[in-house]
Amino acid sequence: MLKRYLLCFLISMVPLIELRAGVPFAVGLGLDYFSALIVCVIGNMLPVPIIYLFAREVLIWGSTKKYIGRFFTHCLEKGERGGQKLKAKAGQGGLFVALMLFVGIPIPGTGAWTGTLAASFLDMGLKSTTAAVCLGVLIAGIIMGAVSMTGVHVFGL
Repeated sequence: MLKRYLLCFLISMVPLIELRAGVPFAVGLGLDYFSALIVCVIGNMLPVPIIYLFAREVLIWGSTKKYIGRFFTHCLEKGERGGQKLKAKAGQGGLFVALMLFVGIPIPGTGAWTGTLAASFLDMGLKSTTAAVCLGVLIAGIIMGAVSMTGVHVFGL
């Protein structure tokens, strides 16, 4: 049983799929939803301070390298665009809510990794970013859990 929770934890740490895959995977395994949600949220949140503090510098460094430059430049530009979109839509005062909703609505390209990177470009501050992303991750986890459990009951799985 512990191995299943650990697997959900690790899945939730992976960029792009994050908790959006971790929670449905946990539901599919028949794990207790609330326990799995806590494990997946922690897994999804663990990289946030590291991303905030170091990702921009790593991307800038990598963008100048021969083989990885294109990918790192793409990530750098995506983070900058995401930050500017958030700022344009929310203004300076509404950035917290905009970031929370950006992370919380589980669609491709949104999530803790992208949201944190965008917030680092906007210099939102680590505490504020972490709080907004955490609330967004909780929202996404609840949505994904509800969708996953509905699918399990509808399809009789």
